[in-house]
Amino acid sequence: MEREFRGRRGLRGFSVNRLIPNVLTLAALCSGLTAIRFALEQHYQLSVIAIIVAAIFDSLDGRVARRLGVTSRFGAELDSLSDFLCFGVTPALVLYMATLHDGGALGWVATLMFPICSALRLARFNTALLADTPPPAWTGSYFTGVPAPAGALLALIPLVVSFEAEAAWPRHPIVAGLFLVVVGGLMVSRLPTFSFKKGRIPRQWVLPGLLGVALVMGVLASSPWIGLSLLGLIYVCLIPFSWMAYRRQVARDVQGADVVTLRPIGTASMDE
Repeated sequence: MEREFRGRRGLRGFSVNRLIPNVLTLAALCSGLTAIRFALEQHYQLSVIAIIVAAIFDSLDGRVARRLGVTSRFGAELDSLSDFLCFGVTPALVLYMATLHDGGALGWVATLMFPICSALRLARFNTALLADTPPPAWTGSYFTGVPAPAGALLALIPLVVSFEAEAAWPRHPIVAGLFLVVVGGLMVSRLPTFSFKKGRIPRQWVLPGLLGVALVMGVLASSPWIGLSLLGLIYVCLIPFSWMAYRRQVARDVQGADVVTLRPIGTASMDE
């Protein structure tokens, strides 16, 4: 009787809100696994859609956890495992079944490289969370390397283009293999890329930005595969700008540190 009472008390003390982010993560995981099933049945368009759905769920689980104040180490580990499967293993297997199997051993080597790069990236990210010295707050606006969901969609561009183009070259094993290797390298690189989480848009760019979003949504609605390819191209073109913005911010930090170092001991600033 006492044991039954303790069990009921434990259930009453557990908040359902804690389950919501994990449910979203599991939904992303199911979408990634479903993408593999569609690829086995040679429904490659449905595979790409399932990976996109997984990316949407993945973008929501962390935000929901932070909004509800229920972040946990368990959720972070589950999210990492889901990201590895959905955006590391699944895109590589989909491309292998769609085209890279014609490349023989080299096609399989290219297939292996992508999930390996994804695993290395996620391991580096998890160890960075345990660093003793927290990075500056402004670094939250950048990722180190291309994030896993974006990398998965970039790797699938040759397959996505083949849905619209009548030519056979997008599905050539060399083209798909090069995309996998290059995107995998970008994922494990040290290049800073915009995270689009904490960025702020200048007031004068709000209206042009909304018009641009409306244009992209129109293209996605009329020609979704072309729209996805254009989004991938735009993202790649933004990488040099993110690198330059990151370097400018680093230079400001170095300059500010030099000013503090050169200030005589015992002097106060005008604001003090």
